[in-house]
Formats: sequence, structure tokens, C-alpha cells
Amino acid sequence: MARARNIKNSIITVNPSPLLHLLSVNPLSSLLSCPKKNPRNQKLSSSPPPFLSFLAVLTFFAFLGISILSFMSYSQHSVPGSLISPSSPLSSISFPSLSSAYSPLLLASLSAIVSGTEDEPRLSNSVMVPLPAHGVNGNLSEEEKEFWKQPDAEGYHPCLDFSIGYRKKSGKISKEKRRFLVVVVSGGLNQQRNQIIDAVVIARILEAALVVPVLQVNLIWEDDSEFADIFDLKHFKRTLQADVRVVSSLPSTHLISRQTVETRIPFGVSPFWIRARFFKQLNEEGVLVLKGLDSKLSKNLPRDLQKLRCKVAFHALRFASPIRELGIRLARRMWIEGPYIAIHLRLEKDVWVRTGCLTGLGPEYDDMITKERESRPELLTGSFNMTSIQRRFAGLCPLNAFEVARFLKALGAPHSARVYSAGGEPFGGSWALQPLAAEFPNLVTKEMLARDSELSPFTNRSSALAAIDYIVSLSSDVFIPSHGGNMGRAMQGHRAYVGHRKYLKPNKRVMIPFFEEASISDAEFGSIMRKLHTKSQGQPEMRTTKRDRDVIAYPVPECMCKHSTGIF
Repeated sequence: MARARNIKNSIITVNPSPLLHLLSVNPLSSLLSCPKKNPRNQKLSSSPPPFLSFLAVLTFFAFLGISILSFMSYSQHSVPGSLISPSSPLSSISFPSLSSAYSPLLLASLSAIVSGTEDEPRLSNSVMVPLPAHGVNGNLSEEEKEFWKQPDAEGYHPCLDFSIGYRKKSGKISKEKRRFLVVVVSGGLNQQRNQIIDAVVIARILEAALVVPVLQVNLIWEDDSEFADIFDLKHFKRTLQADVRVVSSLPSTHLISRQTVETRIPFGVSPFWIRARFFKQLNEEGVLVLKGLDSKLSKNLPRDLQKLRCKVAFHALRFASPIRELGIRLARRMWIEGPYIAIHLRLEKDVWVRTGCLTGLGPEYDDMITKERESRPELLTGSFNMTSIQRRFAGLCPLNAFEVARFLKALGAPHSARVYSAGGEPFGGSWALQPLAAEFPNLVTKEMLARDSELSPFTNRSSALAAIDYIVSLSSDVFIPSHGGNMGRAMQGHRAYVGHRKYLKPNKRVMIPFFEEASISDAEFGSIMRKLHTKSQGQPEMRTTKRDRDVIAYPVPECMCKHSTGIF
């Protein structure tokens, strides 16, 4: 805390706020100073009449209010900068171009210092933010400039202004000690995050205290990490203390041995369904155990609950300190060399098995995947009667390394671009990445970026390694998922939430046929790819334009707004 306070003070020294300046030169401030004694006769100097004293105090506070409003107006019209708050670990990095820039989150943090409330929970201090995007400079072609250019955020910024009704209920719900919700979450990191987010929302709906979610052992990666191994538990509790009560364990008065685990929950259930199904049971038994929450809660919730989803996703679920610190170090190593691309490559063995697609690595590798799929048919997702070719043309297959390389080149990514490959060990090892490395020789992974034994604490910890990928990917200038999924959606929404950083989602259904046209020249192919993806480069996109969109991927309009009040 002392370190954070020093950083904040240094920011004020370098970039004095207009408010502090106005206060320092305000002549009315002398009216509130204590009268001094006369050194000779020790008598107090004469005091002004009570009416004039009252008028002076009233005038001072009126002037102070005007100063604050002027400060806020100045801040909103200043050049937008990084969304790094003074309490963020990233604030220790030097950014020369940010010396005169103020962001809404930074200003919120600075106002906490002025008011002396930096120890209170503030969302402006809790959001996980990226390193600032690099400017488009140098001797670049028009295509390269367009590739690195960031989208227009159109004035949207985080806006979690909960309704009065929500806040009135919070006092009671946040102190709940009779009803407890226990949730068991499964899957990889981002699947776990989705279920934890919904667990918090369901606890709020049921007006129950939430026991810290239990992470089920991942059978695919054999990861037995617990919640506190991946996420900052203290921060999680503190950030949500006004929304739900989070406890580390059940009290001795509530026995879980008698409880049945509820797994029969339909997809897309509403808050009304949740209350009708579980509230009476929870009142009678005191404990409710839920499992298998993935995609069970509706994506179309009341506005306050959508905001709560964003609060959990972008603020409360901060990674544990060891993960966060290493992720930031690796991100800085990428960032300091200039702009970089992060690609989430879905080339792991289990992905090829589940999608029913061909790897593109040759018959030997495809036969291995086919045999694995035949031995475990329950893993196959989607329609069972589709061939691998049909799946590919339907846009259901991940882009392989060759397709990603051609796609990047077509969009204008320079040959010298630094590319960070996020994701697990690809099926086929380095051979699977060879086409991408050949086209973009500055291809790196976390294993290549890490030094000495930095990654050794996370051996066989797939969720922790995925969290490191998440942090490095968030700070990239351009992010591209090779195949949708939970990581792609999480990164899409998080990058939007912190300023609409460039996010390119390949339109596989439309673009794959052009990969098969040998007669198309590289120039023509590039023109087609750029036109196909002109409107899908990270600009603000309303969640409400299509049904059942996830607010975590599309935080506008519920969690982001343009008005100047109610940011947090």
C-alpha cells in the first residue's frame, strides 16, 4: 500500500491537477486559517463578525464546488491516455507520452487521493488494464498503417451506475448469514471465469452468501488449482462486498453432507426461473450446491445484473499476484520493442478432437486425431453427420498456422511484426507453428519470453499459464482469435471495456472459400480480406443488436456509456 501511495504522489507532482492548483492559489483559503497570536502581548488578533465568517466559509465551499466541476470538465476534454490507474502494477512502467494525459480511471484514482479515501474499495483501481497502444509511426505502407491503427471508441467508457433499487437491496444482501450458495466450476480458465461470474449473479438473485467457488480438477490438463491459486481472493471479496457476501467456507451450522448437487438446470434460465426453482429450497435447507453452470444463465438479464456481470469479469476476477506480476513482465518485454500482435491459436490436440476438423499437418497427424475421436465420441461437438470438410467451410474449424499467416499478411501485418502466440502446446509441436514462423520470424511464446525458471512455479498449471497468456494478449496492439471460444469472447469484451483496443475476428464462413481459390493473386486476396473485416476491427458494437449476445463480449450499452457521470 505504501508503494502505491508513493506512485500516486509522484503522479500528482509531475502532473499537478487543475483542482490542486486552484486550491493552492485560492485567496479564500486564508479565511479558514487559524488566527495567530501577537508575539508581544499574546493577544489574539481581532476576529471578523460571525456573519462575515459564515459568509466566508459559504463562499469558500461554493468556490471549491466550482473548482471541482472545472477540474472534471478539464479532465473530460483532455487527450485520452492509458487506462492504467496509479494503484495498478503497470504504473511502475515509464510512459513518456502520457505525461499530460488523463484517463477516466486515472482521474477517479486521483480524486480518491484528494478526498483521502484511497483505502476504500474503488472500481477505478481494480480494473485490469493494458499497456497503452503504440502510435502508428515510421516508414509504413498504407496497408500496414491501417493494420496498426486503433478503432474509434466513439466516446464510450465504463459505466457501472447501479440503480437506486439495486443499491437499496445491497445493504441486506451483503450481510446475509443464513443462506449459502456453493458452486462447483469446471473447464479451462475462461470457462471457469464465465461460471464464477454467473455464480455471483445467481447468489445475488437468491439473496444468498456465496462460498468461494470450488474449481473442479481439470481431467484434460490434470490441473488441481484452487480459486486462490488463480485469482486474488481478497480482492474478489473486497470488490464485491457491496453486491454479495463472499465467504471462504460454510459455517459449522450449515452441513453440506446432506445436500444434493443440483445439475439439472436448463440452458438460458431467467432470474425468475432461478428464484422459483431454488429460493424455497435454499430458505429451508440453508445451503444450495450447483454444478454445471456453463451457459445455463440467460444472456439477457435485467440491466443491474448485466452490470454486475461486468463488475465481476473486469474488476473482481483479478489474477493472483504471482500470475499477475509475471504476466506484466512478459507483456512489458513484448511492448517495449514496439507494437505487437497476439494470436490465440487453438491448435491443441483436444481442440482438433472436439471440433471434428483436420489439422492440416498431413495424414499421419490426422489419423491420430481420428482414432482419438473414435475412441471418445462423446467429445465431438456440433452435428455428428458433418464431414471435416463441411465443418471447415461452415466456419467451425480453427485456422491452422498456414491460414493464420496468410490472413495476417493479407490484412497488412508487416513481415517484421512481433507476434505473440497464446494458447496451449500445439498438436504437432513446433512443426505445427512452422508456416506461421516462416512468414513472421518474430513469433514468440511465453516459454520463449520467460527467463531462467520464471515459469517453473506454474508447471502443470494450465489455468495459471492461460492467465499469463490473457495478460500478455490484453496489452497487444492487435488481438486475433483463430477460433472463437471463451478466450476470444473474454478478450473481445475486455479490450472493448478498456478503450476498444483492436480486435480482429476472422469471418471464417465467408473467407475460407477464398483460401481454396488458387487463381486469386496475393494482392487481390489481401483486398478481399480487408474488405471482409473492415467493420469487425473492435469498434463499439451494441450487444442489443443481436439476441443472446454475452455482455462480457459486448459490454455496450449496459456496462459502457457516453454520458459524463456515473462512471463508477
